[in-house]
Parts: sequence; structure tokens; C-alpha cells
Amino acid sequence: MADIDHMDQPFEIRPGTGDDLFMIAGVLVDTWRSAFRGLLADGFLDGLSREEQAVRHARRMGEPGVSYLVATEPSVGDVIGFANFGPARARLPAHIHELYALYVRAEYQGAGIGRALVRSMAVHCAGQGATSLFAWVLAGNPNRGFYERLGAKAVETGRIGLGDQSYEQVAYLWDDIAALARTTGGPS
Repeated sequence: MADIDHMDQPFEIRPGTGDDLFMIAGVLVDTWRSAFRGLLADGFLDGLSREEQAVRHARRMGEPGVSYLVATEPSVGDVIGFANFGPARARLPAHIHELYALYVRAEYQGAGIGRALVRSMAVHCAGQGATSLFAWVLAGNPNRGFYERLGAKAVETGRIGLGDQSYEQVAYLWDDIAALARTTGGPS
């Protein structure tokens, strides 16, 4: 997977590895707690564990076709965002891939990191023969507009169980992954 050149950006995008797992887990836990407080049950958010998330993502990293990209601060190497993606988990044609997770630490949002991760992911998926990409997003997610600004269309709704609660979610679809791979510029 080729790195995307971000000469004017204060971050780098590279493939995620097992060495990144604890930092990936930290991004997920911290981001969920900051973005979803008031939307998801406090007990669920407070119960999220970096250790459990690291184990969960270690298992996922080992699944066929599953990939990770991480955004790092070049001077420090800390993971400040990540994308996790691969074959659709639902029974869909092989040319449709799924974005399982996309998170950027709150203090880095708006710097183009999310957009760069999505673009890099689209390039990777297109290289594996994908023509479309979708993502399930919590209906109450305050960052849903990000997907819409990148051209995704809401195509379906469903529910997801988190802890002992059920929440509405929306499936967003990019039906032209090649166009998504070409997206540039603008804040995320």
C-alpha cells in the first residue's frame, strides 16, 4: 500500500500493524467517549477498555482481507486516527467493501486526517477490485455530515446493540470508489 504524500499536512498515513494496536484502541475508546457522550449510555462508554479493544482489533487484523490504515504524527509516531476496512460483513457482492471503523482524535479533527484516511482506503480497496464502499454509522453520530460531504448517500437503516441498548444506524454508500479515491482537499 503506497503512502499518500502529505507534504503540507502534519500527519502521515501508513498501514497499521500489530505494534499499533494499543494506540488504535486508545483512539477508539477516547473518540467514542468524546463523540458519543449523551448519545450512548454512560455505563457502556465508561466500560470501554483499551485492553479489550486491542484484543478485539488484534483478532480483526488477522481476518482475511481486513486492513488498517493509521494516521500518525511524524515527529512522535503516535496514532491520532485510523481506518479499518475490508470485505463487507453482510452478504453482498465481492466488489462492495465495508468501512468498519474510522476515528480521529477530537483534537485533530478538521485537519484533513479523516479525508486522507478515506481516500487512502478507497485507493487500497479499488486496487483489490472493489467498485463500491459502504459504512454503518450511528444515526445520532454528530459527524455524519463528514460522510455526506465526501459524497456518501444514506441507503438503509438498521439497529445495533451496544451494551444493553439498541441504537438506530444508517448505512452510507459510495457507489463509485474510484471517484472517492480521487477526492482531495478540504477539512475533514
